[in-house]
Amino acid sequence: MSMPLTHALIIGKFYPPHKGHHLLVDTAAAACARVSVVVMAASCESIPLETRVAWMIEAHHSQPNVVVVGVVDDVPIDYEDPSIWSQHEDLMRQALDSIGAPPVTHVFSSESYGDELARRFAARSVILDLARSLVPVSATQVRADPAACWEFLSLPVRRDLALRVVVVGAESSGTTTLSRDLASEWRLRFGAKHNVCWVPEYGREYTVSKLAVATARAQLTGLPPPDLASVEWESNEFEHIARRQQQLEDEAASAGGPLLICDTDVLATAVWHERYVGTWREELTEAAGNKERRLYLVTDHRDVPFEQDGLRDGENQREWMTERFRTVLAGSGLPFEVLTGNRKARLARSLELVEQLMAKGWCLAPPLTERRA
Repeated sequence: MSMPLTHALIIGKFYPPHKGHHLLVDTAAAACARVSVVVMAASCESIPLETRVAWMIEAHHSQPNVVVVGVVDDVPIDYEDPSIWSQHEDLMRQALDSIGAPPVTHVFSSESYGDELARRFAARSVILDLARSLVPVSATQVRADPAACWEFLSLPVRRDLALRVVVVGAESSGTTTLSRDLASEWRLRFGAKHNVCWVPEYGREYTVSKLAVATARAQLTGLPPPDLASVEWESNEFEHIARRQQQLEDEAASAGGPLLICDTDVLATAVWHERYVGTWREELTEAAGNKERRLYLVTDHRDVPFEQDGLRDGENQREWMTERFRTVLAGSGLPFEVLTGNRKARLARSLELVEQLMAKGWCLAPPLTERRA
């Protein structure tokens, strides 16, 4: 005799999702044959519905019995109004119908409304961690101060919410030095609390490999060893560099704290493409996620003597590249500042800008609140 299908319903804003939400889903997934998670987002909220759905899907991708679906819910909240309840319920049922969900047998919740929601679905109510003792955090706390609640966020949420400081500039203008200094100084100030990660420039690693291969081939054929200026570049190489740079950045954002320091990014890769291939490719910049949470620091080439390290060939291109970064960033609307002066002055100004970025934070709009009589 087969057991009847148990189907758990979990609803919420997941604005943003945290470990308490994931505990609820994990518990339901372990107890029931199927779990439907309905993400209900209001239009007035800062994080789009699609993003929240994607976060929940990614966080629970290893659980095949968990299905996530989203629905826009701009209905006001009033737990005392049956008609308001019915409007929310209709949206939940529409979402469940869209994924072909079976009848709900259980409603899992960490909220006081769980019993009424279960009654409306003729299901059993399971209330878990109503007092927030198992996972001492709420979405309200996360929205108020994501940095303070970082440990409670899943890797996809950390990846997309991390504030990213990107240092870009011409060759031998101090980009790597500044980015390293900035990451080191921030670690000294906050230690493990912020777990600041530094993302290196993948393009340099790729260039080393490319030059080594060209040198080996020259030796095998009896040709003179090439220099960097003679090495030819193709667009597909920059596509690969952009993808890998973004991958490294996202991995570091997932593993680290709320602040990430990057020595270049995909926008810089597009500028380098323009220099070596001769054309601007906007699509290279489209690989960048989290564009709204970036601060760019442009290292001016002036005040920094050109040093040849064997991988540089653009001393006469430095002024053009500095101005090109300025022009591209100004046209993009992304926040940036061109840094001048010596190493100490640049670091001091960078720290001021990062402090401003952290103080501003995420500015997440409040959700639809409960309507009061």
